[in-house]
Amino acid sequence: MIGADIISRIPKEIIILIISALPIVERTGAPLAIATYHMPIWEAFVISSIGMMLPVIPLLLLLDPVSRWLAKKSRIMDQLMGWFFEHTRRKHSEKIDRYGAVGLFLFVAVPLPGTGSWSGALLAYLFNIDFKYSMPSMLLGAIAAGFLASIATASAVAIAKIVGGLFVGIFLLAGIGAYIAGKAYKKRGRGSSRD
Repeated sequence: MIGADIISRIPKEIIILIISALPIVERTGAPLAIATYHMPIWEAFVISSIGMMLPVIPLLLLLDPVSRWLAKKSRIMDQLMGWFFEHTRRKHSEKIDRYGAVGLFLFVAVPLPGTGSWSGALLAYLFNIDFKYSMPSMLLGAIAAGFLASIATASAVAIAKIVGGLFVGIFLLAGIGAYIAGKAYKKRGRGSSRD
């Protein structure tokens, strides 16, 4: 329970920033900020966008030297990275070749599974998109992704409140209707037994 106590002391803004900077879960920063921490939409947007932008420059600068170093140090890593890189090139080559840095922006911006800053940096590295094009494309993509995630989550929360309110209202009306119907049935039952 010590870990939970430490985490509860971390400001929610820092938690959202860290989550938004992590691979795989980076898209969950804005939804978590709005739905769990009840942050205003603008704050969730700003913090999650900054979090998604944090790894962009280090990834773009370090992917090449780190992958070369790993390939030199381990034959298995060299083979694994070769297979993974080739698979990724085949899967995305048509889109990246056609759209280049604009395609990279869209890849980072559209909140779909497997997209985001981390995988966008990998694509920029694999397709040799120049840093001066890939960096602004990815930073703008992170901002767009933060905006889209914030808007979608705020909309979903608002709809859930409306639908939840409607559900409660319908449930209450159904309960009142059942109560009235039950009373009417009992009265009718008593009236027919007297006859």
